[in-house]
Amino acid sequence: MADYYVNIPLDDEKLKKIEAAGLAGEIKEIDGKKTIQVGMGKMDQKKLTKGIPGLAFDASNACVLPPDSENILFGFVVDLKTCDVMKYAIMKLFNPLAGKPLRSATSA
Repeated sequence: MADYYVNIPLDDEKLKKIEAAGLAGEIKEIDGKKTIQVGMGKMDQKKLTKGIPGLAFDASNACVLPPDSENILFGFVVDLKTCDVMKYAIMKLFNPLAGKPLRSATSA
């Protein structure tokens, strides 16, 4: 079982894609909205909070990603037909070099 979750709220279009992927059983009702949850461990949670400034987790250890990141994660869920995608998606969502200056080898 996961320690942390990303909640992906489902509009009608996303709901159809989830059902087409055979994941209708993964849909949960959270705060009155149909949602799927993608679980992750502590390491992935740390990477996400480092890579997405201002990302906040609620009392149930769940968060909602910004729209661009949410769409990337949702794409992995639908393409792989599982909610266990964080190990694949984390490299697209977390850029470990963000904000760091580029280094290059200089020749003398």
